Amino acid sequence: MSTVTTPGRVATPSGDHPRRRLDWRLRFAALSLIWGFSFLLIKVGTEGYAPFQVTLGRLVFGTAVLAAAMAVRRERLPRGARTWGHLTVAAFLLNALPFSLFAYAELTIPSTLAGICNATSPLWGMALSLVALSEDRPTRVRVAGLGLGFLGVLTVLGAWQGFHGLDATGTALALLASLSYPIGWIYVRRTLAGTSHSHLSMTGAQLLLATAQLAVVTPLFTNLPTNLSVGPLLAIAALGALGTGLAVLLQYGLVAEVGPTTAQMVTYFIPVIATAAGVALLGESLTWSTPVGAVIVLIGAALTQVRPKVRA
Repeated sequence: MSTVTTPGRVATPSGDHPRRRLDWRLRFAALSLIWGFSFLLIKVGTEGYAPFQVTLGRLVFGTAVLAAAMAVRRERLPRGARTWGHLTVAAFLLNALPFSLFAYAELTIPSTLAGICNATSPLWGMALSLVALSEDRPTRVRVAGLGLGFLGVLTVLGAWQGFHGLDATGTALALLASLSYPIGWIYVRRTLAGTSHSHLSMTGAQLLLATAQLAVVTPLFTNLPTNLSVGPLLAIAALGALGTGLAVLLQYGLVAEVGPTTAQMVTYFIPVIATAAGVALLGESLTWSTPVGAVIVLIGAALTQVRPKVRA
């Protein structure tokens, strides 16, 4: 089972080949827009509901979309205690934890910054894979990309100004969420590689488990909302149905059709769209260091994905 290093948060078996409907470029663009707008939807959702409630709603709607897709394709959930045990850990690292951390982060930081922090996932992934995956060897280009990427992070955060005006807690939560993804990807790669279950089956089970985790945690740390905020509720529904459910299906099809290398390029469009959406629709402020730092981060992240050529 290969894993795509994008915010897809799911494991992707390479053997699945869904029916092709739209041209892959259109689906790629749709996926970029959906994930780019996800940070705006999180921000709107937290205006009416607690972060854990936003995450639970997101997972409920996302799971519903995948359940419908499984019913249409007559897919069954995977079997085996070992598989479900590993999926429980994957659900926590790839869904429950990062989704909750981003929701809490956006209580105090703009959605633009959250989207840029999300783009650091390939950087964390490259750094961790050098330690955890013996087949992932460092090269000068990849190490340079790692250093350049984190220089971009410092630029976004305005390190030369002493991080003035920056909410340290919210930023740390967003970066921790981005770190959670590659930890989950490496875990899945080491424990669930070669499974015979389909991508849709595994992903449906993973989101179901993440939903169950949040269903237990949310009542313990939040109270029922006194008012039904329609706007934030619609944002949560869109976040789950589109940003989690439909996005997973789009990613699944892209990986099967054009491969993980091309599919993961969506990572580099997400912060651009998140920044544009936050500034245009939420009126979030933007200083020169944010877009400049974001470009540096994306260049660094792209360099960390460069693999050495295999000699014939």
